[in-house]
Amino acid sequence: MIKVNQISKNFGGVTAVDNVTIDISAGSITGLIGPNGAGKTTLFNLISGNVEPSSGQVYFDGSNVTGMTSNDLFHKGLLRTFQIPHEFGKLTVLENLMVVPGNQTGESLLSSWIKPKRIQYEEKINLEKARDVLDLLKLGQVENELAGNLSGGQKKLLELGRTMMVEAKAVLLDEVGAGVNRTLLRDIEEIIIKLHRDSGYTFFMIEHDLEFISRLCNHVIVLSEGAMLMEGTPREVQENEAVIEAYLGAKKRVNHQ
Repeated sequence: MIKVNQISKNFGGVTAVDNVTIDISAGSITGLIGPNGAGKTTLFNLISGNVEPSSGQVYFDGSNVTGMTSNDLFHKGLLRTFQIPHEFGKLTVLENLMVVPGNQTGESLLSSWIKPKRIQYEEKINLEKARDVLDLLKLGQVENELAGNLSGGQKKLLELGRTMMVEAKAVLLDEVGAGVNRTLLRDIEEIIIKLHRDSGYTFFMIEHDLEFISRLCNHVIVLSEGAMLMEGTPREVQENEAVIEAYLGAKKRVNHQ
């Protein structure tokens, strides 16, 4: 579903991602871990079209999508969430979901005059879909609350819910569990499993909680200092000496400073 071929990204004299090659199988849940500064979010930004690579290629669902914008990739079915949720704080929770589907007739001023029935029909469909999503997320009770007033965990759920408003093929999850209490983390975990099992979503997820990763992922990729360190099962990764050194070494440097 996603293939990254020898991709690199330089910011001035700093190499954030260094010649990384990975394959994410369709229908899989793959984890991406590594110490802070390993290049994980930059790699996500390269895959999702938020930044252009310095070299290398990105393939999605069999097509070369290198250099495509995040908007183009959204319409192809590649979506992402962010470590810090990007909700529309002044819109209600329900409205945050209803604005997601692209190419709505009501987006055109002319169409709003000449196609009012079409707009009403689309809004009805989107409203029904949004309420179904909120029920699944257990957020139905706050559908009329401003999204900016939600808790951090609820915002993460809403961010995940926005990927459910369109026909997604793959979703990049950037620390979906960060700062979330254990109860909401279980809810998020259940939603990911359901989307994977029932809708065939492919997930590629950055996460620091190795227990969370181990419950969800069969395959884990490890980055360190922008480069691939290893990949394997969660158990293989946790027992690998190079991975242990990468994490402990990073902690020692922080403690020393």
